[in-house]
Order: sequence, then C-alpha cells, then structure tokens
Amino acid sequence: MYFLRTGLLGFAASAAITLVSGFAIQPAFANTTNVELSTAILGDKSVASDARQFYANRNYQPIWVGTANRARAEALIDALRNSSEQGLPTSQYRVAELEDALRKARTGDGSATELMATRIFLDYAQDLSSGVLEPIKVDREIAVQPPRRSEIALLEAISKSSPSGFFRALVPQHPEYARLLKEKARLERLIGMGGYGEKIPVATLKPGSSSKNVIAMRTRLSQLGYGSLGADTAFDERLVEVVKEFQTDYGLTADGVAGPGTLKVMNTSAETRLQQVLVNLERERWMNRERGKRHIVVNLADFSFNLYDNNKVSFTSITVIGKVSKDRTPEFHDEMTHMVVNPTWHVPRSIAGKEYLPILKKDPGFLARRNMVMVGRNGKAVNPAAVNLAGYSTKNFPYSIKQRPSNSNALGLVKFMFPNKYNIYLHDTPSKSLFNREVRAFSHGCVRVQKPFEFAYKLLERQTSNPEGAFKSWLNTGREQYVNLETPVPVYLDYRTAFFGETGHVNYRRDIYGRDKTIFNALHKAGVALEAVQG
Repeated sequence: MYFLRTGLLGFAASAAITLVSGFAIQPAFANTTNVELSTAILGDKSVASDARQFYANRNYQPIWVGTANRARAEALIDALRNSSEQGLPTSQYRVAELEDALRKARTGDGSATELMATRIFLDYAQDLSSGVLEPIKVDREIAVQPPRRSEIALLEAISKSSPSGFFRALVPQHPEYARLLKEKARLERLIGMGGYGEKIPVATLKPGSSSKNVIAMRTRLSQLGYGSLGADTAFDERLVEVVKEFQTDYGLTADGVAGPGTLKVMNTSAETRLQQVLVNLERERWMNRERGKRHIVVNLADFSFNLYDNNKVSFTSITVIGKVSKDRTPEFHDEMTHMVVNPTWHVPRSIAGKEYLPILKKDPGFLARRNMVMVGRNGKAVNPAAVNLAGYSTKNFPYSIKQRPSNSNALGLVKFMFPNKYNIYLHDTPSKSLFNREVRAFSHGCVRVQKPFEFAYKLLERQTSNPEGAFKSWLNTGREQYVNLETPVPVYLDYRTAFFGETGHVNYRRDIYGRDKTIFNALHKAGVALEAVQG
C-alpha cells in the first residue's frame, strides 16, 4: 500500500500547488480537534508519517466522511469505479466495500472508514499518476524511477481542490497516453466482437499470386484497421501497398511479400495486442514528468531514437542495441553532457577478460593488428607476448585494454556521453552493415547510431553557427577531443512495443527482451485485467 511508504518525497508542497492550480479551493476546516479520528490515527502504527502530519495539521478533521465531504467521497468512488478504463487494478481499490463503509459512516464514528478511504485514495493516486509497479523490482534492467508524489502533497491537494478537477489532473497529460487509451478501448470493443477473426494459413504469399489465403489476409488486414479490402483472391498492387504499410507499422522489412514472419505478426491476437497496450500505458505513467524542451528518447524495442524539440521530432536515426542472450541494454533516464570526437575505446573489464584474454593466449599479436594496446596498472603499455597469460583468468586478469582512435575503432569516430553507472552511451560504429538487419541486437549494451555525424551537427546547432564545420575540424585532427554541450539534454532509454508514429498509426514491436511479458505478469498479479466490451 502506498499509505505505508516512507520515501515518497519526489514532489513536496510544490506538487500540491501544481495539482490544485486552477481548481476551486474548498472552505477551511474547523478549529476543533476530531477526538475519534485523532485516537484512531495515533493508535494505528500502519499510518505513515505523511498521513499523520497531514491530519495533525488540520486538527484531525476528516476529508472523506461527513456531510461536508460527500462530494469529495463521491468523486473518489466515481474515479475508482472507472479506474479500469486507465488500465489500473480496480479490484484492489475495494470500491463496493468502501462505498458501503462511507454510507454507514454517515451515522456513528467514521474514523476507520476515513483511514480506509485515505489508504485507497493514495494507492489510486500513485497508481494513476506514476504507475502501479516499481520498475526495478519487476526487472533489474528497468532502472526507471517513476515521479512519485509525496503522500502529504496528494492529501493536501485533494483536500483543497475541486475533487473532479483533481482526479482529472492525475491522468498523465502526454498525448501518447491519450492515444494509447483510445487504442485500448478499440481493442476491447474488438475483442468483445470476437477479435481479428480467423488466422491466415502460414504459407508465403507473393505479389501477383492468387489463392483463397489472399482473401483471408484481406479480411485480417481489414480487421487490423487497414480499410475495406474486399474478397478478391488476387494479390494485386493495392494489396501490396497495404502489406508494406502493415510491415512498416509493425517494424518489419517493407518488401510487400507476406512471408512466414509477416504472417506470424498478422496472426497475433487482439488479446496479445491489448496486453502490450496495458504495459505501455504503465510505461507512460512511469514517464509522467516534464521531459524537457529538447530531449532524446531511445526506443530499444524499435531499434531507433528520436531527438525532440518542443515535443516534435527534429532528428531520428535507427540503432543497434545490446544482444538478447546477454548484454541487454538497460532502461534508465539521464542527461547527455558531452560528446567525444575520435574516441579511445576503453574495453570494459568484463569484455577484456571474457573475450580478449582467451584470444591473446593463442595469438599475442591480436591487439597490435587492431590498433589496440594492453596496459598495466602503472598505465604503461605491455606486450602480451612478454607476459605469461596462461596463469590468468577472467577473475584475476590485471591488465586493461584500449583501442586508439581510428576509422576501425569499435566506437567509430564519435560517442555521445550521458555518464551513468551502466557505462552505456550512444556511439558511431565501423560495422555499418548491421543497420540493414530487421532485428538489430548485436552490441555489448551500448547503442550504436546509424547517422552519428548528422546527430552531432544537430546537437551542436545551438552553440555554434557552423556545427558541421566545427565538428569536422575536430574530427580532422585525428586526436581525441571532448566537446561539452552548453545545455545538457535529457536522455530516456525506453522500451516501447506499442506507440504511435508520425503518421498517426499505431505501431507494434516485438518483445525482444521479454520485458513486456514480465511487466504484464506483474500487472496481472497486482490486479490489472484484460477486458472486453460486448456489442
């Protein structure tokens, strides 16, 4: 229960001011102490310090029970009753039980009901505004910190605001959240009517071919929202364009051929898509904060990133991310502070020991051929051939390895830094061919950028009149150059498998790291349910 949390001080009194801004302020509470409520709170050790302080500040006057508070209590019940529309765990809010308790509290001592309502209110308010789950507890690779409001700020805000206005203000305001809610409602209606219908037999359909399976594909695509496509058996030019559009929206190679991979994605059920939407609504709640006038969002599941200026995409590039079996790229938020032109690659110790040490034992000249050097603890270069490497293992290998700046450097010719404990950053790469793959998960965890020079120019445009000229002057020296960004740029390493593209179409992506499945299972355990709207 959020009522029991003690460290939720992300936004204190200022959050209360923000939440009540623009709403009518309710009359001040009485100056007399409510003895029954005071006794209940002081005698209940489960009441957290924020709630104790809140009630003490108002002489233990209730905010839910009593005739004067009926409008606020009714607004809470309405919000809880409709909470499933937001993809929240309605069953956990005990709506019927609370409603009955509030009714009974109209006569007699309502102290227990007051505390029950406050507990449920705090759970709901935190769930809606910043997420049901604690990401790091669900998956240690999701190191995102949701913007938790302090409990006292939430209680102060609801006690002083127009109740209906307060609950509307809790809903994340980013346009993506509203778009995902619409997609959720669409899928629920579709599931209520039987979903996408019959699956397409998995046999490659090529442009120009003709078969009854083409009719099945036309029907399926129509159900998926690609318009009325008729019942023709011919795989004609119009259908080719629709298949390409589908492939683009689902992160597939847009070749117009309905092969096994494309048909498998087409055959994905509406229930699975609804699960993805529920997970991505939760992710959107985790990011319910001001993201910055200029910010970067790396979508790991889409193998891409966008630079946003005033909430509009001003630059985009495809990427390569960490391998699926190991070296998965974590999710976290940080600030990009500088770039390094002609970078030296300081090989992480895990890679040096696990990958390079076995090679060096067999081939001591390996590093020299790759413009790399082995360095001792004194900082001096050491010739691997002069060292008895047989006695070393991954655990006790005492040397570091680095690669000098060059076109063949593993980091390419520029890296973009947002210093973090994971040693993750964006960088160029000499392995350009990997950008042609559909699934691009090949790195040791860092994010490789297809258009690094263009990205550098875009980052520099606000601090120099000739960003391209400045960058190339540093590049042409061949020496490592650190270039600070005058204004740090927030970076969000995210993982979105359901999102809306620039065309306004919903996009779905594979759950390559299995994180959607983990999050949905946690949401389901917390009480979030799939729903279907009949009729």
